[in-house]
Amino acid sequence: MKNKLALLIANSVAVCTKKGLLPDIRLPQIEIEVPANPDHGDYATNVAMVLASQARQNPRKIAQAIQENLEDSEGILEKTQIAGPGFLNFVVKDDLWRQVLRKVLNEKDKYGCLNIGTGKKVQVEFVSANPTGPLHIGHARGAVVGDVLSSLLTATGYMVSKEYYINDAGNQMNNLGKSVLYRYRELLGEKIDFPENCYQGDYIKEISSDIIKKEGRHYLTQNEEETVSFFNAVAGGVILEDIKKDLKDFGVTFDSYFSEKELYKDNGVGNLLDALQKQDFIYSDGETLWFKTTAYGDEKDRVVIRKNGDPTYFAADIAYHQNKFARGFDMLIDIWGADHHGYMPRLWAAIQALGHDKNDLKIILVQLVNLLRAGEPVAMSTRSGEFVTLREVLDEVGKDAARYHFLMRRSDSHLDFDLEVAKKQSNENPVFYVQYAHARICSIIRTALERGMALPAYENIDPSLLVEPEERTLIKMLARYPEMLEGAARTLEIHRITFYLNELAGAFHSYYNRNKVVTDNASLSAARLVLIDAVRVVLANALKILGVNAPEKM
Repeated sequence: MKNKLALLIANSVAVCTKKGLLPDIRLPQIEIEVPANPDHGDYATNVAMVLASQARQNPRKIAQAIQENLEDSEGILEKTQIAGPGFLNFVVKDDLWRQVLRKVLNEKDKYGCLNIGTGKKVQVEFVSANPTGPLHIGHARGAVVGDVLSSLLTATGYMVSKEYYINDAGNQMNNLGKSVLYRYRELLGEKIDFPENCYQGDYIKEISSDIIKKEGRHYLTQNEEETVSFFNAVAGGVILEDIKKDLKDFGVTFDSYFSEKELYKDNGVGNLLDALQKQDFIYSDGETLWFKTTAYGDEKDRVVIRKNGDPTYFAADIAYHQNKFARGFDMLIDIWGADHHGYMPRLWAAIQALGHDKNDLKIILVQLVNLLRAGEPVAMSTRSGEFVTLREVLDEVGKDAARYHFLMRRSDSHLDFDLEVAKKQSNENPVFYVQYAHARICSIIRTALERGMALPAYENIDPSLLVEPEERTLIKMLARYPEMLEGAARTLEIHRITFYLNELAGAFHSYYNRNKVVTDNASLSAARLVLIDAVRVVLANALKILGVNAPEKM
């Protein structure tokens, strides 16, 4: 509906220009919103106020000109109003709203799917945690954000590939090998003064213990450097497999895993830096190599080769993103922890030096999660020794509750995750509230069938019987589902889906509490059954994008 209204407005502005009511001006993006107050219509736009500065006219005068020259050939509008300083409010005809039910029920699980991204290849890279320990709840939030964003973009027509970048090169992996070796020696009776920079969780002891079971005391007498390298490979493999299992149980899978080591094959990183240096993007101060990130707005230039000759993480990231673009992706989306905020300008600088537009790389920051129990900070024993793991949260609250709760706020906002709330079988728990709406509708339809009233087709009902205010609210919300998905996809704001679901579930529960669906009036019952079935379809479709089940019984 928003797109139809935007086209009506654009055509009206063109007519006004032709008539001399408006000067020849550039029409900006027409923003159409749903008013917070339903008395202000179904939709509203501030286009007249936006045009006022260009046209050098009073915005109400512009709004009046647009209103008078609207050519509503499809007959979608009941009326238009001018409000305040120049808002245009639109009221859509009831008959048009009710036709949405036909569309929902005809398209079923395809309802809401769009083609705004047709032909565009997108890579979403997320989680990408070092394989040095189990995933914590911060990783979990990033995982569900990346997974749901990928599903949303797929539903709106993009060709999406999900990738996990394995940081399996560098000091952190060497420290992992040393950590396992020290625990190995400790378990075999040596007194070890454990270094602070080593990993100390129980999982390190478990890996070391498994090596002892298979190899015994063999590595006590072997070359330490070679042993560390071997233990590094063993531990990294074990941890990565555990990460994959935890993510799978969380409903998160990847299309590809990319090893950092691949970037260094055949001197890949070095050759790229040489090429960039020849293009004058990189310079030497005699000891280190620097990338001219300030040329693209960064606050200072960044080191790519250290004094000791080792490349920085930034150097590897430049090579990695070049590799991504070389694979044919039109847009890259990186999902990072909020502590990487300062890293964004240098990476945008790098991709511009590589010949790409800054907007070809989108970066989404995911804020921290505060884990609570009945409102109090959680003190849990953890395998990691340092933090609460994804596995511990999954074991306590389950996949659906975990995923939904991680999505209940903007990703760049701090999130309070209360374990007790997530487990409640009550309206206090948002995921239960939404899932119960779906299950309740399924129950009503089953009850109707048991009474000999099969779910009718839209063509066999009288939609004009749906006149209650709550019915109109539900129908309008169903119509706005594709609009919500489009807005969420364009802005990469997946929290809009949970907000929508909470609102739709609330509207349904309110409707059901005030109105009987199966009544003595067969015609009215048939119309209401079709209405709630359409609500069921949309609830299920939105939950599917979130990777959350839509149960038929609870």
